[in-house]
Amino acid sequence: MIKIDRDKCNGCGLCITACHEGALQLVDGKAKLIADSYCDGLGACLPECPTGAMTIEEREAVAFDEAAVQKHMAKVSDPVAPNLACGCPGNSVKLINRENSGCSIPEKTVANESQLKQWPCQIKLVPVNAPYFDNARLLIAADCTAFAYANIHNDFMQNKITLIGCPKLDDVNYADKLRAIFETHEIQSVEVLRMSVPCCGGIVRMVEQALADSGKVIPSSVVIIGTDGKVMERN
Repeated sequence: MIKIDRDKCNGCGLCITACHEGALQLVDGKAKLIADSYCDGLGACLPECPTGAMTIEEREAVAFDEAAVQKHMAKVSDPVAPNLACGCPGNSVKLINRENSGCSIPEKTVANESQLKQWPCQIKLVPVNAPYFDNARLLIAADCTAFAYANIHNDFMQNKITLIGCPKLDDVNYADKLRAIFETHEIQSVEVLRMSVPCCGGIVRMVEQALADSGKVIPSSVVIIGTDGKVMERN
């Protein structure tokens, strides 16, 4: 059976999306096995855990019940069900209410200019040996930050090479590619822009791993954006 060390669990939710039986949920911000009968013991969730909080243990347990799993998955995947199957707080549905400033919208406004300095911008697509990485200041941003933070172009992208990706939906660990970029070029600085939801912490861990593996000392920083579009933390 799966065993979860709550002290090590950071609530990222990656193990939950990896479990095809719906045996795991986030409870009070920590992964939890909700029923022994839902766990097949194959451990597909183990390699997804970035903190080593998940292990396999031998213990007395209710046998795996495939029929119960099918019934459970049919229920949690029902489009009208109030809760999502994975239980990840990053998937929590909510409406963001914006206060009306009271200012009328002018008939004609001047559009802001894009600050994107290169193409492509997806981490998956950029070539490691692209010349625009030479002496670059990098912004490595989670996809959702561009939609949550209204002035991302002027406040974060200006005079930087921007790379974007999603640590939850992109089926790849970008640490190796980022390491190769760091090793191949003289990078001036790296700024990581992430959302406040736990699963978005994966992009920070990828950058940290890439920096460590590259053996280079590159100034780096992390900015966390809340789902309401406000800067929550800088470090």
